[in-house]
Amino acid sequence: MHHFEKIARGLADQGLDAMLLTGEANRFYASGFHSAGTDGVALVTKEKAYYFTDSRYTEAAERCVRDAEIQEVGRGRWYPVLLEEAVKRHNIVRMGYEDAYMTVRDYESYRKALSCELVPAAEFLWRLRMVKDPEELEAMEGAQRIAEAALEQILGEIRPGVTEKEIAARLQYRMLHLGASDMSFDPIVVSGANGSLPHGVPSEKTIQDGEFVTMDFGCVYHGYCSDMTRTVAVGHVTEEMRRVYDTVLTAQKAGIAAARAGVTGREVDGAARRVIEEAGYGPYFGHSFGHGVGVEIHEAPNAAPSVETPLPAGAVISAEPGIYLPGKLGVRIEDVIILTEDGCRNLTRAPKELLVL
Repeated sequence: MHHFEKIARGLADQGLDAMLLTGEANRFYASGFHSAGTDGVALVTKEKAYYFTDSRYTEAAERCVRDAEIQEVGRGRWYPVLLEEAVKRHNIVRMGYEDAYMTVRDYESYRKALSCELVPAAEFLWRLRMVKDPEELEAMEGAQRIAEAALEQILGEIRPGVTEKEIAARLQYRMLHLGASDMSFDPIVVSGANGSLPHGVPSEKTIQDGEFVTMDFGCVYHGYCSDMTRTVAVGHVTEEMRRVYDTVLTAQKAGIAAARAGVTGREVDGAARRVIEEAGYGPYFGHSFGHGVGVEIHEAPNAAPSVETPLPAGAVISAEPGIYLPGKLGVRIEDVIILTEDGCRNLTRAPKELLVL
């Protein structure tokens, strides 16, 4: 899949003649072709799209990229040279660039080489990427099914004596074995007192009887990310553990019930946050209810207290409230939902009632 045409249609409204894409995520979004880091540049004009790359990727790009002219950079004809030729060919006066991604050094290089104005336009791509099309949603559902299958397979391996790092490694192997191309991010696996670290790093700590194990993970499938968190208990639970878990689950359900196109991120976050605050755990929920998911694991829009703008139909966001009691335990439960005009559709099918292994 590619989005050259979608980007081109939006240029006029942004007052742009072209859009320069140097960041890995937006290059893939535009072209459907993945290359690492800075190994490639895409240019979208009103009339035509280009994909520039070097000899390591030319053949692969020719197999994958559609509806764009592929040009190979080489000695004496690096990216600025080929871009300047396109500037003159299409009479480009104002070229958008990814101000949130491009380094100062690269900006200065392009500014000096190109005979057009470079206009900050990262938010233009963010807005386009917010609303997913059917192909994107299909890829995201595929990524979600892989993550869920990996979770189902790993549950039988969570027991006292196994380390957090072992569970994290096995999750990654399972997702790759099931068809993922990569991880959405390094998996978070924390147990017991480590569970109070929302983004704790898996350690050599062994899982013990009577502890929670929180697993936050996801994978990349056809270029799109999945994201999910499940917290399970080992052996038995205390009354406090059950109370915290039930509060988080109730909060998540409240936020999902409030989620729909047209409401603000603050409203969705607030519906979940009120449940946690009323249960007396308000100070222990420090992050937001959710974030956008897509080509990147964190992208717009967000369901956060600071977001006063309406959420658009077709956006995909996480639903992940949590409670973290320092030095004691933590619980987070995360699904991924698609916003619609009359509510939302949950992409996540994995059970989330408290599971005691």
